[in-house]
Amino acid sequence: MNETIAAIATPLGEGGIGIVRMSGPKSIDIAKKVFRPKYNHNWHDGPGFRIVYGHVVDPERDEVIDEVVLSLMRSPKSFTGEDVVEINCHGGILVTKKILQLVLNNGASLAEPGEFTKRAFLNGRIDLIQAESIIDIIRAKTDVALKISTLQLKGELSKKINHIQRELLKLLAQIEASIDFPEDAEEVCCDDLKLSLESILKDLNKFIDNYKIGKIYTEGALVSIVGKPNVGKSSLMNLLLNENRAIVTEIPGTTRDTIEEVINIEGIPVRIVDTAGLREAEDAIERIGVERSKEVIRRSNLVLFVLDVLYGFTDEDREILDMIRDIKKIILINKIDISDERAKVQIEEIEKNFKGEDIVKISAVKGTGLEELKQKIASAMLDKEVNISDLAVFSRERHRLALEKARKYIEESLRDADKNVPLDLLSINIRGAWEALGEITGSAVTEDLVDTIFRDFCIGK
Repeated sequence: MNETIAAIATPLGEGGIGIVRMSGPKSIDIAKKVFRPKYNHNWHDGPGFRIVYGHVVDPERDEVIDEVVLSLMRSPKSFTGEDVVEINCHGGILVTKKILQLVLNNGASLAEPGEFTKRAFLNGRIDLIQAESIIDIIRAKTDVALKISTLQLKGELSKKINHIQRELLKLLAQIEASIDFPEDAEEVCCDDLKLSLESILKDLNKFIDNYKIGKIYTEGALVSIVGKPNVGKSSLMNLLLNENRAIVTEIPGTTRDTIEEVINIEGIPVRIVDTAGLREAEDAIERIGVERSKEVIRRSNLVLFVLDVLYGFTDEDREILDMIRDIKKIILINKIDISDERAKVQIEEIEKNFKGEDIVKISAVKGTGLEELKQKIASAMLDKEVNISDLAVFSRERHRLALEKARKYIEESLRDADKNVPLDLLSINIRGAWEALGEITGSAVTEDLVDTIFRDFCIGK
């Protein structure tokens, strides 16, 4: 924390602007060495924030590197809570690297991944939920995912956790006072204690139940299109993508490998995979493609099982069904644009074989049934109605594990209260719940966990 760190904060490549960011006690001193203002030569004096136009210059050779705009943000009201200097230069690979090397040569150290955000957390500017939301905002692929991450950054989840922690601390304070000062403190009422714990347990259950919603919207879902060769899987892939991504021919086995793209379905980022037709492979290449397809299918959150209306439910389809029996699925009856009597009979036969399953009749060529299919995919992923106006939900596995740990402690506390366990023993589980929730916001967290969280960030953030 005593070092001044620096990194390129913009993506590597050509663009309109590149940003070299510094944070730490020597940021201003380093900037004074390499920056020459055009007009305001006392830019570094005085409190507050400044934006100054000038040039970055190599002080050893007195050589101008670039025309820049320098932004100065002083401690403690900067993002990191430290003195921060950002050099906004032209967005070229060479120029940003040269400016970064220049500030490193003059006393800065290269930042580690996520170190700017980590310093913001360590300096109390943000908590862990807010820190994690920053990388989620960067990675958001849909408007809903962005909204969830933005609400986390605003501190909506932190408020909920902090409220429960305050309630737990009140209970602990009452218990401790009644133990230490039995004559002066008000006696703890077991019924009131249980009511408070039950209210907290209700909140924790709601958070855990809604975790899946947050996870699906932020991380997305893996959906595989499966079926025997030539049933229209690639045509369906192209229909969902609204582009000719997969090759479509009448030759069975055209798709020999998995084809994967990300699409937005009802706000959910869906990784849609067109798999190779599942059959006895005729050559080594197709065999590899089929094995890859089977591996993807095993990892899928949902399977779109495509059947051909002309052939109905065949023995080959039965073998595929055995493979995907334990995976959530939607049955697609494709080619319903074919309206002969044979097709009608096959549709009825398929529906008999899949009673109780979600069935959608589609024409991958004409687009029939597309909107219904999208709604079915979203419903299958979420399992319940989602109120888009209230998306302050947890979305990380780390959050879920901590919430479940806190829930377990509260449940233990309630069982202890029913058994009239002594208050000092009862307080152990209440304190355990408080500490588990502290792992989410970072008020009770280990250094190793902090390092692990910020390791996923990009350098410069």
